[in-house]
Amino acid sequence: MGRRKGWIAGVASLLVVLGAVCGAPRCLSAGEQKSYTVAVVPRHPPLVIERDWTPLLLRLSAASGYQLVLKFYKSFADFEREVTKGIPDFVFLNPYHAAVAKKSRGYVPLVRDDEQPLVGILVVKKDGAITSVQDLNGKEIVFPAPNAFAASLYIRSLLTQRERVRFTPKYVGTHSNVYRHVVLGFALAGGGVAGTLQRESPELRNELRVIYETPGVQPHPLCAHPRVPAVVREAVTNAVLRFAQDDEGRALLRAVRIPRPVRAEYERDYAMLEHLELERYIIKGRD
Repeated sequence: MGRRKGWIAGVASLLVVLGAVCGAPRCLSAGEQKSYTVAVVPRHPPLVIERDWTPLLLRLSAASGYQLVLKFYKSFADFEREVTKGIPDFVFLNPYHAAVAKKSRGYVPLVRDDEQPLVGILVVKKDGAITSVQDLNGKEIVFPAPNAFAASLYIRSLLTQRERVRFTPKYVGTHSNVYRHVVLGFALAGGGVAGTLQRESPELRNELRVIYETPGVQPHPLCAHPRVPAVVREAVTNAVLRFAQDDEGRALLRAVRIPRPVRAEYERDYAMLEHLELERYIIKGRD
């Protein structure tokens, strides 16, 4: 009986996928690519990424006529390696790495959020003794990953060059881990971004205090590898923009932090990031 139920569930899942493709405005011919991978920067644990992105990609597949398959990564380093090799068809990644991916593999920004800029933050425990970044001189600071842009690269560069603070970085995997390390007293301070902090529970946010912010930049774009046909890119872009016109679509977009989608333009939105000289802070082969 258990096997029969498992078989029925498997068939039902297959029908959902087929419906997402063939129930779309057009069905794909046998000679066309039937699916495209979507890689999402692992700012959050895999279960959170699956929860937030799967509903959006199911509707996006149906609306665009092309099946979009979410690809998971155990770490930021795994994600970064695959993007560097140009393996994912679509990527949702931080602004600086969008510039790197454009230069190295030609990834084309399609859409981004236009509601608020991306701002890196440094948090400390609300009732702790740290009141300024100068209090962190010679101390350990936690970050999600070495090459996470606003939460790590940008903050580390500003602390080192602008604030002249000497510190020891420690990398704990995700933004959520950073905030919990600080709240639990495992770290005096940690790097994150304003958007991910807002997604935490009110109880956790109430335990933290922001003592430093980076200048704001345009937020994470959804990009496509140049091998993805222009017609596919346009279909996906138009579908995302249409989602902002109905309640269900807006809810799906809010979940992935694109509440107000607009077309992205590389030269206008991200080209200036090439001049931040963050290369010296890149750590290759590290999570």
